[in-house]
Amino acid sequence: MLKKGIGHFATFIIITFLLPNGAYAGYPNGYPPAKNCNIQKSLDSLKQLTLFNRDTLEISRKKISSTPNLVYEVKIAAIDRLSPIAFDFNPYVKRYIDIYTIERREQVGQMLGLAELYFPIFDEMLDKHNLPLELKYLAVVESALNSLAVSPSGAVGLWQFMINSGRMFNLEVNSYIDERMDPIKSTEAACRYLDYLYRIFGDWHLVMAAYNAGPGVVRNAIARANGETNFWKLYEYLPEAAQNYVPAFIAATYVLQNASAHNISAIRPIINFDQINTIDITEPVSFHEISAVTEVPCDIIRFLNPSYRRGYVPKPENSTSIYLPIDAIPLFIENEQSIYHKTQPKANYHERVANAGSKANKQKVFHIVQPGEYLHKIAIEYYCTVDDILIWNPISASELSAGDTLEIWANKNILQRITESSVE
Repeated sequence: MLKKGIGHFATFIIITFLLPNGAYAGYPNGYPPAKNCNIQKSLDSLKQLTLFNRDTLEISRKKISSTPNLVYEVKIAAIDRLSPIAFDFNPYVKRYIDIYTIERREQVGQMLGLAELYFPIFDEMLDKHNLPLELKYLAVVESALNSLAVSPSGAVGLWQFMINSGRMFNLEVNSYIDERMDPIKSTEAACRYLDYLYRIFGDWHLVMAAYNAGPGVVRNAIARANGETNFWKLYEYLPEAAQNYVPAFIAATYVLQNASAHNISAIRPIINFDQINTIDITEPVSFHEISAVTEVPCDIIRFLNPSYRRGYVPKPENSTSIYLPIDAIPLFIENEQSIYHKTQPKANYHERVANAGSKANKQKVFHIVQPGEYLHKIAIEYYCTVDDILIWNPISASELSAGDTLEIWANKNILQRITESSVE
């Protein structure tokens, strides 16, 4: 697994001054902005996690010091010497270093905390497949180490597998289980995929671009570039997401290895894996009923068992296991049959009607009715029902007119998706 590419300083000079069309002309600080970047969106997903004590987030807001480019050059060269992957420093990489160390310091602190949970798994799997250990930082770029991450395109989990890609590696996905979110099984699948892509391209930068955009996209870029296989020379022939991917990987590797130099410390989740253990499950069980008995928040149970996508463990063929905090396990065992008995996986119509208009864990927004809109269309957009809207707004369906203002209560993720789609 040999490196391909050119020296760090030469790369920096060539990319800064010799790219066609004046690539950096007019950009502040000499590097291009990253607009609508999926990498930044994955960082945003960490804001939705309730696994961090909000007081500890202040730890990441220490003084930001300026770092000369030469320091980056030297430290990235040090990483390069110990890796079969080429680590270059250039303005593309600098842009992502700034994102991680200046714009998204809080999220880097969270990732450092999550890395303590997941990097031992990644290292073991990468070593098993004889892959460079630095590839663990791909998960930083893919998901910001959020095992519950779901991209706008439907990619899921730490390694952001689409449903068909996951099934290529025997990751089970059904209405209740999504093994793309299982840290161990998805990491095994990612290693197999990375190994396969290296057999195709023989260059780790191209492997990363192919992991992001697909091997066909990279092959097409090589063909358009008359057989060129240096990533930086292929840059302009690749889609934007793949262009961002390698610079972000290099930056993430540098930042997580040198976070203390930027006054960024780990922000650890409120639960660690040394505080948990497995418990056998023999019957269908809901996280809600487990939480009610053990007083462990559903968010924590979901974080510990991310592959159960609806907070529900279906009836296993024999038995299965889930993770719980060690202190909660005696309570579960003591009340196990009661928890099983109370679990109702399929709420009936009357229960749904009884819960109509619920505002729990939602944010209020005001929707201005547009010409041609009607209640079902609005309910679909905000992931609620017409009954919800009529409870929140004492009107009849026939009274709805363009220009009316409706009070809507919606999930934060739904509101974020609506905002992003309106911006795009």
